[in-house]
Amino acid sequence: MSGPLFVVGLSWRTAPVAIREKLAFREEEIAGVLDELRAGPEVAEAMLISTCNRVEIYGVAKGDAIDAAGAVRAHLAKSRGLHGDPQVADALYHHAGDAAIRHVFRVAAALDSLVVGEAQILGQLKDAFGVAAKRGATGAVLGRCLERAFGVAKRVRTETQIARGAANVSSVAVELAGRVFGDLTGKSVLVVGAGKMSTLAARHLRRAGVDEIVVTNRSPERAERLADEIDGVARPWDRLEDLLIAADVVISSTGATEPVLTRPLLKKVTKARRWRSLMIVDIAVPRDADPAVGELEGVYLFDIDDLEKVVAANLAGRARAAEDAGKIVDHEAAQFEQWLRSQHVVPTIRALREHFTRVAEAEAQKTIDTLHRKELTPEQRDEAVRRLAQLVVNKLLHRPQTALKEAGPGSAERLVESTLELFGLEPVAPEAPEAPEAVDPPAPPEPGAVSEAGEGRAGARKAAANDTPGAR
Repeated sequence: MSGPLFVVGLSWRTAPVAIREKLAFREEEIAGVLDELRAGPEVAEAMLISTCNRVEIYGVAKGDAIDAAGAVRAHLAKSRGLHGDPQVADALYHHAGDAAIRHVFRVAAALDSLVVGEAQILGQLKDAFGVAAKRGATGAVLGRCLERAFGVAKRVRTETQIARGAANVSSVAVELAGRVFGDLTGKSVLVVGAGKMSTLAARHLRRAGVDEIVVTNRSPERAERLADEIDGVARPWDRLEDLLIAADVVISSTGATEPVLTRPLLKKVTKARRWRSLMIVDIAVPRDADPAVGELEGVYLFDIDDLEKVVAANLAGRARAAEDAGKIVDHEAAQFEQWLRSQHVVPTIRALREHFTRVAEAEAQKTIDTLHRKELTPEQRDEAVRRLAQLVVNKLLHRPQTALKEAGPGSAERLVESTLELFGLEPVAPEAPEAPEAVDPPAPPEPGAVSEAGEGRAGARKAAANDTPGAR
């Protein structure tokens, strides 16, 4: 049986990106690291996850978990040329046993993420586990732990509100667009400018099902590059009015010092659209859209402050849901801890089952041979089966009975308690020793009456006296 689980690593909680990137591993390096760890005397099973927000090794020790964690800490620092670096030493943490199990479950459930409830970490964990399993670096304990961690993550996302609502400005556009249009399938998006946040928002909308993404920018080259990145099409800046008329959602981030989406322009656009709903997400600072645009009929205008308010409200909701998620994690971790502890007695249970099976099969075979060899009446067959049951019971109980009877006072009490617990028996008060059966005394003889026994004894004394010399 392998030793307990342990975790060694650092994350956004303990290390800035400058430290995290020093310890990060490329995908092609991971298999070699797992081989090196398992080649040593401390680590039986291992997997490594390396993302922008965390670098962690989940392992099962061959012996003591603290010793294994120390060896992994040293190996991590040495492998990246950071041995003796105080910043890395301070940033690295380790957990062992029950604390390690809870940490793995919390990571999978996105309770330890920079953005609580984000879905990306679960996919990253599954990928990391797949690499380790393919390399043969995982076994029964780590495999079962990650399997349960994935189940915990599913429970948390299904049973709580932790993943509800966008948690960053670039993705909140999808949530707001859903409020305006409902189903986004078949809708078109116009990206005005080539800012990073507008690019991310466009990608989120694409995944949400929008049909077309059009990019326009004062620089045609930048528009082309951005369109290639987000699987869209580039259009000339001088066609902005026509593009606005055709779009359902506009995401704007130009970096201009004055509004490019003015009230006069949007007034003409809404008229041409016959006041069909138009959603404008203005991510730029300074703003691209004149605030007065939001007063036009059919126009839904959201600026960066609006987006951040939605994000803040969503994160507050996730924080509340995290409390419920934490209870699920605690319950599931306790269940897994119980399973892990039970593995230490599995060999004993297996030996007990094998012993019982051998005894039962041997006696059953004897009875089968008897039934085949002799012509028996139905009553005799019934008696043979009952005798089989009694023989099996006698043989199985022989050693326990002997141990209980021959144990000293202290050990006898412990054996009795263990026996009652193992077999679910109710304590029974010891029986008092049986008193000897009372015998009535003989009745005194009646006056003048001589019993046969008395008469015999009297005759014998008289005869003896007559035979004595000198007795006359």
